[in-house]
This record gives sequence, structure tokens and C-alpha cells, in this order.
Amino acid sequence: MQFIETLSIRTKPRSMLDISSAVQDRLDAFEAGDGLLTAFIRHTSASLAIQENADPDVRADLLDAMDRLAPAGPLYRHSVEGPDDMPAHIKAVLMQTSMAIPVLRGRLALGTWQSLYVVEHRARPHTREVLLHFSGTRAAPPGKAVIAGRD
Repeated sequence: MQFIETLSIRTKPRSMLDISSAVQDRLDAFEAGDGLLTAFIRHTSASLAIQENADPDVRADLLDAMDRLAPAGPLYRHSVEGPDDMPAHIKAVLMQTSMAIPVLRGRLALGTWQSLYVVEHRARPHTREVLLHFSGTRAAPPGKAVIAGRD
């Protein structure tokens, strides 16, 4: 079984937004069992990250570190969309635009302190699209096992 769906995510400026619950809701709706979920962000100035979900200082420190690596300003030739645009492209190259996450018994197999985040690199909010592709088994109905190759 497989499904493909696009999540529309409204971001805040320069932020990391936890989308784990929204992704899990989609897995639940499609009755996912065991398999692999690929998440892909369809933008060149935003990223995906799997990161700690307990201490918000981790996310703030990561955003600050990215700003030090690619500061905004008149340093770049590409500035059509403003002084934060080229730094956002650099940050997206340094981070990831796709993630492969195992799914076990219908649940994202993230660690205890991990969540999946959309990382907004721009200085203003955007609506971002995250394409989800699940490939795997369908969840077994209560009291019934799923046999490999059949559901």
C-alpha cells in the first residue's frame, strides 16, 4: 500500500514548526502499518529537520547558528526577494529538504525526544508544502494479523 499527500503548513518568520502530529494524523487516516514515510519540502528557502522536541532553546540555538553561517545582508548577488532570500537558500542547502522515517505499527518511529520540523529560513511567514509518501503495509484490524503481501 502507498499514499501520497501534500500538507500545507503556515510558518512563522525564522522558525522551526513541529509537524509530527499532523504527519501522524495522515498516517492514522490512511491506516498505515509498517513501512517507510518520505517527507519532502517543495521549497528552496525552507528545510526539514528531525530534532529535539523537549527544550525550545535547542531550536533557538540552531536558528541562531544558521544565521551565523549565512547572515542576511548585502553580501550576495541574488537579492531579488530581499536580503534574507539568498541566506535562506544557503541554509536550505546546508539542511535537508527530504527525510525518510520508518513507520512501525502505524507510528512514526522517532526517538523519545525527536520531532519532525519545518524550518522556515525567511524573515516573513510563508505557506509551505510538505509532500508525504508512505509505502508499506496497511494496519491490521483489531484481533487480526496482516500476512506479508496481503491485507
